[in-house]
This record gives sequence, C-alpha cells and structure tokens, in this order.
Amino acid sequence: MLEAKDFRAFLAARRNEGLAPPSIKLELSALKTFFSFLKKRADADNDAIAVMRGPKAKERLPRPVTQKDAEALMDAAATLKTSTRKQSWERARDAALMTLLYGAGLRISEALSLKWSEAPLGETLRIKGKGAKTRIVPVVPAARESISQYIELCPYGGEADDPLFFSTRGKVLSPRLAQRTMAQLRAALGLPDSATPHAMRHAFATHLLSAGGDLRAIQELLGHSSLAATQRYTKIDSDSLLRVFDKAHPRAS
Repeated sequence: MLEAKDFRAFLAARRNEGLAPPSIKLELSALKTFFSFLKKRADADNDAIAVMRGPKAKERLPRPVTQKDAEALMDAAATLKTSTRKQSWERARDAALMTLLYGAGLRISEALSLKWSEAPLGETLRIKGKGAKTRIVPVVPAARESISQYIELCPYGGEADDPLFFSTRGKVLSPRLAQRTMAQLRAALGLPDSATPHAMRHAFATHLLSAGGDLRAIQELLGHSSLAATQRYTKIDSDSLLRVFDKAHPRAS
C-alpha cells in the first residue's frame, strides 16, 4: 500500500519538474478523487492520501497601474491613432471608458452594460454588479465631461435602450475589443501586460486607500460582497496606509 512518504515523493518530483503550486494542488486533488473512487468501487481504502495537504498557493494581489500610468493611459486613449481607432469618436469613446473605469472603479462588464439613457451622467451612477447586486457610485467630473464629449461625437445611439459604448460597426462594444485597445495603448506607452482594464479598477481602490479612504466605504464602492476582498488592497501600499495612520490616529504619536 502506498504511504504518505510515497505521495510526498511524487509531489516533490513533480515540483522539481517545474510544476507550479496550483498545478500540484490540482494533481493531489485528482489523486484523492481517484482513491475515493477506488474505495467506493473496490473497497481499496488509503488513509495516507486523505490527510495529504497540497502546497500553499501564494496570494495573488491586485496589480493596479500607478496614478501616473493611469493618467497616461487616459491621455493616450484620447489622442493615439491606431489601425483600429481611426476616427475621433472612437478615441473619445475609449478615453471616456478608461476615465470611467478609473474614476468610478467599475468592472469592464459593468461599464459596457450601461445604456444610452444614462447620459449625460449625473453625480452618481446606479450599477448592477455581480450577483445582480445594485450599488450607487459617485462619478467624478472628469468622467462626466469625458462621457459628454464622446456622446457629442458618437455617430450611433439615441434610443434609451441603446448601449452607451458602441463598437465601430454600431454594436455594443465587447470586453474583448476594449481589452485589445488597452493592449495597444500599453504597448505604445511601454507598460507591462498587467496594465489591463481591470487594473484601472484596482488603481481606483488602491489610490483611494493611499489617500486615507475608509475601507468599508471602498468595499461598497467596488461592490465587494466581503471585506476580505477589499482588504487585499491594503497589502499593496502598506507604507502609505501607515503614514495615514500616523497622521490621523489620536494615539499614533
């Protein structure tokens, strides 16, 4: 019968072959499923595999863009002409989208689900997020202005149920096309692959925290169901948070 040391040796060999911890955990899970099957079908029990634990996966922290890079991306979206962004209204659209992602902390799916009836944007926006949860987010003046400029130039739209963000062919702009645009922008600016539309949302949260924003309030703005999801941002810029603590807490000094 296989013992715990045998399974450990197998997993160690797989690690030496270059398998990442998440993949090793998957292999261990497959082994446990296989031996569970053997127990049910052939009464072949193995207590050793049941108590085996896989390697701890390294926590993946959000990867926001810096404030400087966020501003550069919004500027490039408004000005950079590419093979897929030949018309001025398309550049205005992309600038409006990037500004909204960064200025309101929206998911790309949330921004692209907005309707024409939302424009012109007011000081707040009602967003339906994951799990059909609705939240109210403030809209910064820069985002309202950017949306208005795009609306003036857009050759499509007019009906309340039309999408707010149109593709070149007059269809709703897809996340894939928005991501492709971001890839072109970051390549032009020399930014890493981590500069994605979602990184603008991460930047929204991180920069609010760095400026002393309340964690619970940011949780509500992001639409996180649990505070734990929002707390990941505190690990990104802990030095800034400590400076805020030292400045704000009455017993810090």
